[in-house]
Amino acid sequence: MGLSMGWQTKIEAYFKAWLRPLFLKLDKTDHPMHAPLPFLMTRLAAWLGVGLVLAVVFWLLAPVLAPFVIAAVLAYVLHPLVLKLEGLAGPRLPRAMAVVLVEAVALLALLGLFLLLVPILVREWPLLQQQLPVLLDRLGEVINPFLALLGLNITLDFAELRNHLVTYLSANRGDWWAPLMSSLKLGGSVALAFAGYAVLVPVALFYMLYDWARLVNSVLVLVPPSWRERFDSFMHDCDLVLGEYLRGQLLVMLALAVFYTVGLWLFGLDLALPIGVFTGLAVFVPYLGFGLGLVLALLAGLLQFASAQALVMVAVVYGLGQLLESFVLTPRLVGERIGLHPLAVILSLMAFGQVFGFVGVLMALPASAVLLVGLRRVRDQYLQSDLYQKSGSGAAEQGPDQA
Repeated sequence: MGLSMGWQTKIEAYFKAWLRPLFLKLDKTDHPMHAPLPFLMTRLAAWLGVGLVLAVVFWLLAPVLAPFVIAAVLAYVLHPLVLKLEGLAGPRLPRAMAVVLVEAVALLALLGLFLLLVPILVREWPLLQQQLPVLLDRLGEVINPFLALLGLNITLDFAELRNHLVTYLSANRGDWWAPLMSSLKLGGSVALAFAGYAVLVPVALFYMLYDWARLVNSVLVLVPPSWRERFDSFMHDCDLVLGEYLRGQLLVMLALAVFYTVGLWLFGLDLALPIGVFTGLAVFVPYLGFGLGLVLALLAGLLQFASAQALVMVAVVYGLGQLLESFVLTPRLVGERIGLHPLAVILSLMAFGQVFGFVGVLMALPASAVLLVGLRRVRDQYLQSDLYQKSGSGAAEQGPDQA
């Protein structure tokens, strides 16, 4: 912890010596909307320059900063729980112990989500060994006539593929860990990176939770005193909006877990409970959670029913679930809580996904919520500015003359 404190002190001193004087120099007026235009342009250029430098630094160090960003997001979510636990236990519970308890519960909850996959794998692997050859025979009976109907002179030898699979599955009967370990060997670099994240994120999360107040204060000292009140008010509004986002997202996850579980159960799927709960809780990660749940449900349905009925069944449940999430639950339970119109929710998901990819989809709604807070404040400042007030009064004065 001493090393962490030392580096943090050096960083604070650097910002105080270089950036804070820049902000203080720029802060020549009590209200930015009453400043002369050249000064506003100078301030805007300075802010854009600082933002550009920070963006380049973050882009260059993205692989290194990723686990720390993940830890910071988790620390923001879990810090209120640490405060509540400290308040309930009082001085008898050291802060370090409160942080350890909260972090342990969070990690156990995350581990429990992945443990839902264990009964699915244990049950489906023997069924896969038994049913896959039969499914391949039926697939050949459907695909080859369809290719002939299209005039394609192609014949797929599913019998040969089935024989190879039967030989392989017979040699690995009951050993479903072997393919998994083989995959881990092939993706060794990915596994190593995942292991590094698994170690680094909890360690960084502990220090951030333990020193949360100090970290926040180290940012606050960079804010010029005349801006402090507006900055605190802005951060308070952002905190409220992000809290509403998290609560709304939790309701969406619970609602979808119930929907997928009940939908798959009504169609008679034996593994409806673990697959439905896993899909519902995993939708917090857009597309990835839904896609993994869909694959598991398709596999379970095919192995249990061994017919095209399973594909139709799963397609109906997951298609309705995706429509329910995209057009009803997320816009209503999340969008309305953070003040975004349902159309704005859909637009933000599409726009952030197009620009930033998967990470953009993940961060679309919280980023849009913070952006909305900023736009509201810009609008309020504009309505109070001399530019708006004078133009409004000028129009009012010209009205009677023209009449």
